[in-house]
Amino acid sequence: MGRGDLSDQEWARFEPHLPTNVGRGGRWKSHRRVINGILFRQRTGIPWRDLPARFGKWKTVHERHRRWSGDGTWEKILRAVQADADAAGRIDWSMVSVDSTPCRAHQHAAGARAEVPRIPGRAGQPVGHRADEALGRSRGGLTCKIHLVGEGGRRPLALLITPGQWGDAPQMIPTLERIRVPRTNGGRPRTRPDHVGGDKAYSSRQNRRYLRRRQIKHTIPERMDQRANRQRRGSAGGRPTGFDKAIYKRRNEVERTFNALKCFRAVATRFDKRAYVFHGTVTVASLRLWLRS
Repeated sequence: MGRGDLSDQEWARFEPHLPTNVGRGGRWKSHRRVINGILFRQRTGIPWRDLPARFGKWKTVHERHRRWSGDGTWEKILRAVQADADAAGRIDWSMVSVDSTPCRAHQHAAGARAEVPRIPGRAGQPVGHRADEALGRSRGGLTCKIHLVGEGGRRPLALLITPGQWGDAPQMIPTLERIRVPRTNGGRPRTRPDHVGGDKAYSSRQNRRYLRRRQIKHTIPERMDQRANRQRRGSAGGRPTGFDKAIYKRRNEVERTFNALKCFRAVATRFDKRAYVFHGTVTVASLRLWLRS
């Protein structure tokens, strides 16, 4: 077993959720070797063609990652692993934090074809395809942004990929809506945490109204201009927003989650041209964090 490969314990938790062969042919072979090859590329950020020979053909590894990113397989596996962790009581729902981080895009990430990509053997466009490929241009060049909801154990619950120049506040609700942890004993998936924390970038009436409607407690500091506008309106401005400094200190958990994700060089720097493939890259890195003890 090489450095960074799945251990036997991690593979035992991972294997039951993988796609199985149906019918003749047996196209899904050497799952463990291929997934270790995907993890090697995520960790090192090397081009797919430069994968070591011990992982098999590089094209097989790349095609399986691209296919599973496009048909939602990585998302299904992530939710299954989260469901197992929730059943074992290893998810801290008491406080989740939402935040974002920019990722510089390599020059190889630009230049995707304008036509909609296709997944072999499937009709329609890939899951998570974006016409803008989640690439934005700023002073630093091409960038994209990862919006993430992290739980208390410093692991991602849900994520969203957008262009780098997009603001944080409008993406809070879509990111929270992606929380969907199935229950192993049946019933509706859990989608609502007990408490949500965020920085000043998420302070808006729409976000606070959404959290109150869902009966989710929140700790989001009010921006100075919003506070001045509320005070200027007097009683019509509404009540001051509550803020607990002790709870707000736990917002460092999502920052530490980003630090763990960006240890994967293919996440810290985007090399994938397609947005749905990069979303799969970040999802695989999140899976790696969930599989660790």
